[in-house]
Amino acid sequence: MAEKILMKGNEAIAYAAINCGCDGYFGYPITPQSEVMETLMSEKPWETTGMVVLQAESETSSINMVYGGACCGKKVMTSSSSPGISLMCEGLSYLAGCELPCLVVNVMRGGPGLGTIQPSQSDYFQATKGGGHGDYRTIVLAPASVQDMYDYVDLSFELAFKYRNPVMILGDGVVGQMMEKVELRPAKPRRTDEEIRALCDSWATLGKPTSRRGNIVTSLALEADVMERHNIHLQNKYATVEAKEARFETYKTDDADYLIVAFGCMSRICENVVELARQNGIKLGVLRPITLYPYPTKALDALVPQMKSIMSVELNSGQMVEDVRMIANGRVPVHFYGRQGGAIPSPEEIYEAFIKTIKK
Repeated sequence: MAEKILMKGNEAIAYAAINCGCDGYFGYPITPQSEVMETLMSEKPWETTGMVVLQAESETSSINMVYGGACCGKKVMTSSSSPGISLMCEGLSYLAGCELPCLVVNVMRGGPGLGTIQPSQSDYFQATKGGGHGDYRTIVLAPASVQDMYDYVDLSFELAFKYRNPVMILGDGVVGQMMEKVELRPAKPRRTDEEIRALCDSWATLGKPTSRRGNIVTSLALEADVMERHNIHLQNKYATVEAKEARFETYKTDDADYLIVAFGCMSRICENVVELARQNGIKLGVLRPITLYPYPTKALDALVPQMKSIMSVELNSGQMVEDVRMIANGRVPVHFYGRQGGAIPSPEEIYEAFIKTIKK
């Protein structure tokens, strides 16, 4: 039987990084995600697996250290919270432009500005629409439990190397700080130099080559036609990601007349809203996007015709709702309910807001 341990979501990220064979973590402390690095420091994986754990002098340094490690074909990652991720956005654009695999964890806090240390989901736009400059995309996974935080680390590295692209785990302060039992997966050893060369030889900087021209990692292209060809290549890759990697979960949608769309911690709260509604004879269901990019467009599109209305529930002023409305395309009313600044609604609050929408 697999081992189960009670831990925080942030701690789960750290244990998963060690167990999945991560080569390096470079980060800088910021609430509410500081336990990621604190746990790594206390576990001292450099003594057991050889994993490098380094507190950089800033978030900008962290993301550029990730860039350096990724150039070498290593499994490297960082974590931060909203203002820190903003400082990393230039580096994320460089990583995407160079097609370098890596993992970035964002445990969101309220903003804008320094904001609050309380939980939020207000970085949806930043994560799913690029964040930094240029036409690029980051694959984004939204955990709803501590087990998700653990499982998505390994999945993120799989997707990152499969598509040579940065992957972001977009958690919120609730999932990062709450404690749940986590089933630990069997540990994977770090890849050997031979395994890295077999996987990454065509693009990574692996030292002096013996049978090919040396690899140069750069996102610079001074000629317009060269830059355009590279962008077209990236867009084709993103189209493949959208076709193959959209992930989602549904809760009681088979017979639903109404639908709530929610991600992260809000999706769990909204399952209780479904129970309140069904106790009162209202057939309500939940669609939970697991990948925020690629968005589960086809799944939501297929549910729209059976619904009388849809409500997007978020810890922000209304961001994902724009994607929901675009997919619904005027076929049914799409409403929004959200809280901001770290305030978390109860199931009763959301249910009351939902009832108001269907009475209109």
